[in-house]
Amino acid sequence: MQNKLLKLLTENARMGLDELSLRSGMQPADVENAIREMEKNGVICGYTAILNENVINDNSVVKALIEVKVTPTREGGFDQVARRIARYPEVTDLCLISGSFDLLLTVEGRSLQEVASFVSEKLSTIEGVISTSTGFYLKKYKESGRIMQNEEEYERLKVCP
Repeated sequence: MQNKLLKLLTENARMGLDELSLRSGMQPADVENAIREMEKNGVICGYTAILNENVINDNSVVKALIEVKVTPTREGGFDQVARRIARYPEVTDLCLISGSFDLLLTVEGRSLQEVASFVSEKLSTIEGVISTSTGFYLKKYKESGRIMQNEEEYERLKVCP
C-alpha cells in the first residue's frame, strides 16, 4: 500500500486525505499515519510545486546541466567529492550517473556569466574534478511527468501549385 500511496502523492501532492483514501483503498486515518511515518523516516523528503517557466517568463534565473568527471577517492569513492559539490547553494540537484561522466548537476545562477564563474572558480578547482561539460536550459518541455505546454493541434500545411 505504501507504494500506491507514494505514486498518488507523486502525481499530486495536494490530494486530500479523503481522495488518497478512496484511491488507495486505505482508511483516512491510516493514510495520515502512513504519510507521517514516511516523512519521519525520510521516505518523503519534501513537497514542491512544478512551475511552468515558459509561462512565468522569469529571465532572472539561468539553469544549467553540468556533467562532471571525477577521480574517486580511496576512502569514499565518488561520495566525498559529491558531498563537497552538494554544499554549494548554486547546485540544486546532484546525482551519480553511468556513462562517460560520473556526476550530473543542475545549477542555477542569475546569468550565464554567474554559472560560468561557478564552474571555473568553484567546481573545477575541487580536488578530484577532472573535467566538466555544461549545457544551458533553453526551454523545458516536460518535468516530473508533466508536459509544460498545451498540445497544439496538428495542422497540415497547405500546398499551392
